[in-house]
Amino acid sequence: MTVKTALVIVPTYNERENLPLLVGQLMEQPNVTVLVVDDDSSDGTGVVADGLAAGHAGRVEVMHRTGRRGLGRSYIDGIQTMLARPVEVDVICQMDADLSHDPRELPDLIAATARADVVIGSRYVPGGAVVNWPRRRRLLSRFANAYIRTVTQLNARDCTSGFRCWRREALASVPIERFESDGYAFLVEMLFAAAAVPLRIAEVPITFVERRRGESKLTRAVLLESVLMPWRLALSRKTAPLSSR
Repeated sequence: MTVKTALVIVPTYNERENLPLLVGQLMEQPNVTVLVVDDDSSDGTGVVADGLAAGHAGRVEVMHRTGRRGLGRSYIDGIQTMLARPVEVDVICQMDADLSHDPRELPDLIAATARADVVIGSRYVPGGAVVNWPRRRRLLSRFANAYIRTVTQLNARDCTSGFRCWRREALASVPIERFESDGYAFLVEMLFAAAAVPLRIAEVPITFVERRRGESKLTRAVLLESVLMPWRLALSRKTAPLSSR
């Protein structure tokens, strides 16, 4: 069986402590390259990323963003840049920079793209787990996913996971240039668009570990966007499918 090549896109904002650890672990895996998309971090993460790129020439690249910030904007810029290039990789992956996603589980997601167009690293399928979250946070996450599934009619158990791998040609079919969300709601909007194409969506279990260093980027504005986004997506289905707009 042909070994698939993968590019991991890692958005960063003030992750200078975590990024070297994550990149170091990813570099232990063959056929994996990394694109760090730094959102004009104030703590010097961009400089750290440049040093990692110099130390892993040809395998680590850095994009320095300015202007409108947000997880969604970072992913859109990174994905569009990679898709505009000649085909270099088979799979494009998404990972958080805070070490909540274990690089050792990446091969399982990549392998699953043999049977699916997008593979979600899922906390909420058999075998999945969450470590170091208080009970309230666990309940909130499960409620959020149930809420999203109810409003949008998505079938995935973990609609908010940021650990995903896409077949390159499948990702190219998703109209990300039309997306409106900035924060974590981007992940739901992306999955909704994938289902509308329609793409084959699969989930594999992962163990999510709460960050040990740095600060969470979950703000009130991000939470509000996450509450409203499922309804906007549901209403969009009644007017026109994403693939035909």
